[in-house]
Amino acid sequence: MFGFGKCKPEIYTNFELEAMPLMEDVYRVAMWLVRNVSEAEDLTQETFAQAFKSFHRYESGTNCKAWLFKILYHLNSKRVRKLNRFQFVDDRKEKIIESIAYEPYLPQHITDEYVLESLKKIPKQFSQVIVLADVEDFAYRDIAQILRIPIGTVMSRLHRGRRLLRCELAEYAKNYGIGIEKKAGILQ
Repeated sequence: MFGFGKCKPEIYTNFELEAMPLMEDVYRVAMWLVRNVSEAEDLTQETFAQAFKSFHRYESGTNCKAWLFKILYHLNSKRVRKLNRFQFVDDRKEKIIESIAYEPYLPQHITDEYVLESLKKIPKQFSQVIVLADVEDFAYRDIAQILRIPIGTVMSRLHRGRRLLRCELAEYAKNYGIGIEKKAGILQ
């Protein structure tokens, strides 16, 4: 599979058993990160190549998925730094959301497409944590390791990100005529 010359057969076998079944998961998140099929394939391939080279350092029986995602996020951050030497942070949306006290109710009619579109609209620092926590089901500790941030920051970003996502989804619902009405004290 990977042409890295001679290696111990047990390393290749263990890598094949533990890491290779996770390739679809890594590709799915890579696609989310780069939103381009070719770049996602390259990033996935780079992740697995790096993982194979470093597999002798992996502790068998630990969370291989988290280990691979940590490599993926590290490679992606290197790629982003290379593409954008200077990155400006836009905090305007977060400051506006923090001043809003109302957290709107979300109707059940909202589809996955709406959620994905809304997720694209919120700042990346929040969407990354939401994807890792709510889609990939990682624990806070694993997310903190993958993104190289403190656990408290993970919890904070997840809370704020979910709040931003709820607001975006409420806006979609409003635009598509899904009303939020109060009837006899019950939201519909």
